[in-house]
Amino acid sequence: MTSRKWMGKGFTQLAVILIMALNLIPLIIAFSTSLRDPKDNTNPLVLFQGMSLASYKAAFERMHFLDALWNSVVLTGVSVIFVVLFAAMASYPMARLKTKLSKFMYLFFLSGLVVPAQMVLIPIVQMINALHIPTNQYTPIFMFITCSLPFSTFLYTGFIRSGVPEEVEEAAHIDGAGLFQRFWTVVFPLLLPVTVSVIITQGVWIWNDYFFNMIFISGAGDSPLPLAMLGFMGDQQNPTQWNVLFAACFLCALPLLLVFLFLQKYFVGGMTVGAVKG
Repeated sequence: MTSRKWMGKGFTQLAVILIMALNLIPLIIAFSTSLRDPKDNTNPLVLFQGMSLASYKAAFERMHFLDALWNSVVLTGVSVIFVVLFAAMASYPMARLKTKLSKFMYLFFLSGLVVPAQMVLIPIVQMINALHIPTNQYTPIFMFITCSLPFSTFLYTGFIRSGVPEEVEEAAHIDGAGLFQRFWTVVFPLLLPVTVSVIITQGVWIWNDYFFNMIFISGAGDSPLPLAMLGFMGDQQNPTQWNVLFAACFLCALPLLLVFLFLQKYFVGGMTVGAVKG
């Protein structure tokens, strides 16, 4: 039995190593390619040969990186702030009230997970035009908030039910705290792990979104990073410079990697505690 157990562990570790290799090898090849001169068209499988930062410099200048970065920060930051506020406030009564209405509202929010936003895009665009809402860098925020609420409320509701003791709120109520005061001063600070999970999961999607930005943003100066990378796609007359394109991809991913490294210790707790019971 002991030998079988060790063999099973060995196969498991081998499978994990193979999966990691399958995920890391394309990233290593892309990173190696990004460290070449834009005109260097040698075999990309020859790793880290003739390293240069010329492709990163070209990508930085051609995509107007600082302007596009600021547009992405505004889009993602504003959207995530409203998602956190709306989802947390909506989840609190759904988690605490034991009524049919609260159960219905919980299922109503969950139903948004099975309805792709692309299916209702045409009537949404018609409604925006009818309301004379300008199409600028802030227009996609409405879609980002709407599409992020179902999953965010699911996380918040499960976390409040299992991770926030009702006794803490009862003690605050005895001390004279009102409903809103109990939520903002007692409950909301305890939601830090799941809040970080919402920020990471929804922030990554909003940061990388291309579809809604392409539909609703018309001005070139308002383009976030995903739209700014369109300038690197070539055609028959001007082939794609893959070295510069890969450099642009890593430049776009760098801010998210830094944020994740800063918040990762809260991320696992927020994803697991809320899933204990629901």
